[in-house]
Amino acid sequence: MIEMTSDFSGQTVICTFEMTPATASELMEKLQSAYSEVISKAPGFIGAGLHMNDAQTRIATYSKWRERGDYQAMLRSPEMITRNRYIYTLCRSFEPVMYEIAADY
Repeated sequence: MIEMTSDFSGQTVICTFEMTPATASELMEKLQSAYSEVISKAPGFIGAGLHMNDAQTRIATYSKWRERGDYQAMLRSPEMITRNRYIYTLCRSFEPVMYEIAADY
């Protein structure tokens, strides 16, 4: 499990996906595959977590990166562009947001 602390100086990214229960399992499988085969091997990647709600209508991911540019470079890689095109077909919406940790408890 990755640690979230307010003294972290890198980039935190939280992504939310909205989907139907009909596509939830496949979407989670595709995300797990992307993280294990591509994202986790990208320069600057520190760690991540993937979560699905009980109704299987939302997935949330969080990841830590050494810096913002590392995350952006991973998204621009040909492999992730191809994977994301398919991932987008499995969800109603997808929103990645970059955050700085303000406090931890």
